[in-house]
Amino acid sequence: MNAEEVELLSDSKYRNYVAAVDKALKNFEYSSEWADLISALGKLNKVLQNNAKYQVVPKKLTIGKRLAQCLHPALPSGVHRKALETYEIIFKIIGSKRLAKDLFLYR
Repeated sequence: MNAEEVELLSDSKYRNYVAAVDKALKNFEYSSEWADLISALGKLNKVLQNNAKYQVVPKKLTIGKRLAQCLHPALPSGVHRKALETYEIIFKIIGSKRLAKDLFLYR
């Protein structure tokens, strides 16, 4: 966690954002088929879009891992498409400077 994220933790709305991301990530744990993954990605997308004013994405390591899992070749293209939409949302939120710094997370 960088200094900016630590500073944001004093903001109650940011803490609610972190909690909402945690809740959205829990949906991945209970996914048993590909349709569940699409639903989980949709919920994560909604949380990210609703909090786009923060140029920081909390739990970015976990999000990066989940997105990589959703791009597994055995999964249908619908899951891949939704994961790519999530990447697009994240990249727009964080901007090119943060993306350059965090690119290793989104491989």
